[in-house]
Amino acid sequence: MKTYFLQLLALLYTLSLPAQDHPEPVTLSIGAAAPAFLLKGTDGKTYTLNSFADAKVLAVIFSCNHCPTAQAYEERIKQLAKDYAAKQVAVVVISPNSPAAVNLGELGYTEMGDTYEEMQLRAKQHDFNFPYLYDGDDQQVSIAYGPVATPHAFVFDEARKLRYTGRLDSKEKPGTGQAEDIRSAIDALLQQKEVAHPVQKTFGCSIKWAWKDEWSKKINAEWARRPVTLDMLDAAGVKELVGNSGDKLRLINIWATWCGPCIQELPEFVNTDRMYRERDFEFITITTDNPDKKDKALAMLKKLEASNKNYLYSGADKYQLIEAVDPDWQGALPYTLLVEPGGRVVFRKQGAVNMLELRRAIVEHKLMGRYY
Repeated sequence: MKTYFLQLLALLYTLSLPAQDHPEPVTLSIGAAAPAFLLKGTDGKTYTLNSFADAKVLAVIFSCNHCPTAQAYEERIKQLAKDYAAKQVAVVVISPNSPAAVNLGELGYTEMGDTYEEMQLRAKQHDFNFPYLYDGDDQQVSIAYGPVATPHAFVFDEARKLRYTGRLDSKEKPGTGQAEDIRSAIDALLQQKEVAHPVQKTFGCSIKWAWKDEWSKKINAEWARRPVTLDMLDAAGVKELVGNSGDKLRLINIWATWCGPCIQELPEFVNTDRMYRERDFEFITITTDNPDKKDKALAMLKKLEASNKNYLYSGADKYQLIEAVDPDWQGALPYTLLVEPGGRVVFRKQGAVNMLELRRAIVEHKLMGRYY
């Protein structure tokens, strides 16, 4: 207990250091004892190392929500937990990332980030059959283990000594690998044999340490500097816009400054654009404010740093706008369309959207996808 307390004090001191003074976390060495932890799971329960005391082998995997590589391995981790449950092997997954260090530009392959609440959504959506633990606040457990990427596996024997660290397998694309490396390590330990290759490199997204937020600050400042414009567009132009003759997935939001729900959800549309704009995706707004209110609409867009393409409908007849946008639209604001090249609408919503549902529709479209 005394040793653990001293380790805890050392970790808290490390976390208090200025960013430039933070030492790079060191990956746990083969033969080292499993560091203790006390972490909250997505099921609301609190887990410690002792929670898995009955397991002959303990596999601790550091992974997360947002990383495309981590997502590519989710089903393999589920299958691993299922296949070895009867063999007294415990599989636990820890998210090491600080949500504050994950910028929107890093979320281009997912619909959600790495907050505890989003982890809960992910675990429920994908029916995780293993404890999924959050270490994003102080990251002291992750510092103690020292993962270098997500996912990164650590396999401990019955005495909780580290016997394997590294990748699950060497094939990132789903369906091409079956977690062969971690399975081989577990099988060796169950047979009380030495692990043939105890240390393997691992590939994936870097750990988002709280003190490494320089890039997030830099990209936020860059977004803030980008020009925000508002151009005029008539009904024919709107119809052409919705026809989407381009090669990108196009998200169109119809709004107005006098529409409360529009103003409430616009910031999340801007965030959505920042998530996906570096991929085959573009976001366009069309405001229905009267032309003499253009300055007001532009001021709102500038306040939101909406550097995407923005238009103001120039026509006097709003019913021509409705027909140009979508004959199925009944005219209520806000109105949102997701249009693939060629003009096929793959998502439409009159009224405020469920942003998680919309982002899922975007990332799971064939032009996008969750994996490289």
